Amino acid sequence: GRVRASPAARQLARARGVDLAAVHGTGPGGAITIEDVEHAAGAVAALPTPVDRMAGMRRAIAAAMARSKREIPHYYLGSTIDMKAALDWLTVENERRPMEARILPGTLLLKAVALALRETPELNAVWEGDRAVERSAIHVGVAIALRGGGLVAPALHDTDRRSLDDLGAALRDLVARARAGSLRSSELADATITVTNLGEQGAESAFGVIYPPQVAIVGFGRIATRPWCDDGQVVARPLVTATLSADHRVSDGHRGGRFLAAVDKHLQRPEKL
Repeated sequence: GRVRASPAARQLARARGVDLAAVHGTGPGGAITIEDVEHAAGAVAALPTPVDRMAGMRRAIAAAMARSKREIPHYYLGSTIDMKAALDWLTVENERRPMEARILPGTLLLKAVALALRETPELNAVWEGDRAVERSAIHVGVAIALRGGGLVAPALHDTDRRSLDDLGAALRDLVARARAGSLRSSELADATITVTNLGEQGAESAFGVIYPPQVAIVGFGRIATRPWCDDGQVVARPLVTATLSADHRVSDGHRGGRFLAAVDKHLQRPEKL
């Protein structure tokens, strides 16, 4: 039968030249995990330094991204979103909270993406064989940069069903465990779409490469004060650029545009997120 392995484990196996059929899986139901691949490749002994480990991760990422651009017909859309309503609401809401419980703007962006996927479910899917399979659960993968280099995109399970408080706490926990190297295999394999946010790096927009087997990736740049036309008047507003890179075999620009419009709509009603 078909070898059971997470997408991350398959990518690592390709990068290391490991035959998955010869690997004993220790994950749920005998699934092969990243750790199983590393043990099979003798990675612990062969890569004694953090620099070498990061080089191995970069090779795995490069293999996955090269495959994505080779096999997936990407299309790209971008939209500018007025964040005044969201940030004004956050300011009032956070004044009532202790510092450790305050909600970050990034949490609002993740929840808005998750809710928008309910309206465009074809983007919440994975490509299996020769077709896209929609997922009923919305597990948003969050791109996290690791200290010393490298990148992972573990999933926040049931993102659309979590409260903002729960989502914020789960996000902080996910980032901490990702950088400590203690992510669960399900978190690395279950994402149904990925969000990358490069606002902290100063980028105004980010057009990502789809992470197989997903069929879309959402990008956010930094929230910056820029001119905005409101009711015929040019005013200064905090704006963010939201982008969508999507698989043209699964959706088109019309549906992608509806998704970005839905993200915008939810951010204009932050109290309902």
